[in-house]
Amino acid sequence: MHSSSTKSVRAGGINIAVRVAGTCTKSNAVLLLHGFPDSSKLWDSQVAALAAAGYYVVVPDMPGYGQSDKPSDVSSYSLKHVCSVLCNVLDALGVQAACVVGHNWGAATAWALALQHPQRVSRLVVLSVGHPGVGASAEPRQRAHWWYMLFFTLPGAEAALTANGWALFKQVMGQGCSQQQVQQYISALSQPGALTAALNWYRANTQARHFGQTQPWPVNKQSRVACPVLGVWSSGDTALLEAQMTESAAYVAAGCWRYVRLEGVGHWIPRDAAQQLNELLLAFLREGEACVAPGQGGAAAPRQLSKL
Repeated sequence: MHSSSTKSVRAGGINIAVRVAGTCTKSNAVLLLHGFPDSSKLWDSQVAALAAAGYYVVVPDMPGYGQSDKPSDVSSYSLKHVCSVLCNVLDALGVQAACVVGHNWGAATAWALALQHPQRVSRLVVLSVGHPGVGASAEPRQRAHWWYMLFFTLPGAEAALTANGWALFKQVMGQGCSQQQVQQYISALSQPGALTAALNWYRANTQARHFGQTQPWPVNKQSRVACPVLGVWSSGDTALLEAQMTESAAYVAAGCWRYVRLEGVGHWIPRDAAQQLNELLLAFLREGEACVAPGQGGAAAPRQLSKL
């Protein structure tokens, strides 16, 4: 059994609580990034499996969550700033590059990290959330599923979510979470500043104009991820449609895109399909396929990983 420890890292002017497990070597780091409304606890099953397999696992409470600071200014939650914070965290731990795994807002951050700081991302695993270029020009049906993202940006969102014993929050979260899980979220978000911090992720990164945009992002060197990428989507996800993940292939360098669809699994893949995800992560980490350099053709068609 590999135990983990938590340390506080000063990064980007705030304190970030970081769980680490395993021993760091030159190229064995895995960075796990959670989203709304989770904490590093989302990855408990993955931390154990990856550390046991010899990887150095780095799991921060993202800004605004868990034991990390909850700055009041919205700009602290912009993906650009959060990526800078995460680079500071890696520097403090002596990690030059890592396989980055993200879920929900953690996946959006992982995409941004690979685009803005490609030297820090050796491999990329994105759960549920596709490339931002796909999201920006998503079809109307997908944008309709994202109504809550715009709602969370409104000034009165906190009051609406917590009214009548958190009734609206329970309604939104109850589709994919047990009552116990929802209550744990409520307990965490009831801490001073926690709910506003969580919503500030949406306020900092969600723009209403994207919901009516029809002009797609250009596929170019600036938007294309050059490292190996594994996209994982689950058929039980009620907020994110499959197309926004599969169409991400166009934004990944030729030969680098892998795609896996999990049947009968809800949005919270790390928790609800822990064993399946662990097997996928270990297979992808060990795959070691060379990535074709950007600019040598379009992205490969989505395909499954080899049978485990």
